Amino acid sequence: MVQYVTARLDASFAALSDATRRGVLEQLERSDASITELADRFHMTLTGMKKHVGVLERAGFVTTQKVGRVRTCRLGRHRLEEEAAWIEGRRRLWDARFAALDEVVEVLERKANVDV
Repeated sequence: MVQYVTARLDASFAALSDATRRGVLEQLERSDASITELADRFHMTLTGMKKHVGVLERAGFVTTQKVGRVRTCRLGRHRLEEEAAWIEGRRRLWDARFAALDEVVEVLERKANVDV
């Protein structure tokens, strides 16, 4: 299970790490689009856009359907719950560390004020 979650997080964050792929997701939030439409919108070659869509498809963010010569892209079923939970865990950890650091700083400031 841990390996599956790790592989899924790796694929998700790798897919989301690229500005073009995030832009494609934002575009597909508004409406489905063909690879050609996406390539035109992002001023890319068809081959380049196919590669981006492939990364998004492997991560589960996009599904494609080919009808004739047109491959249409739409948002996939992947919802980011696992990614959000992972990020939230890191946020809580850092919040706790910063709170502990704040306490140390306060103690040191009080000590410095007493010594004056």
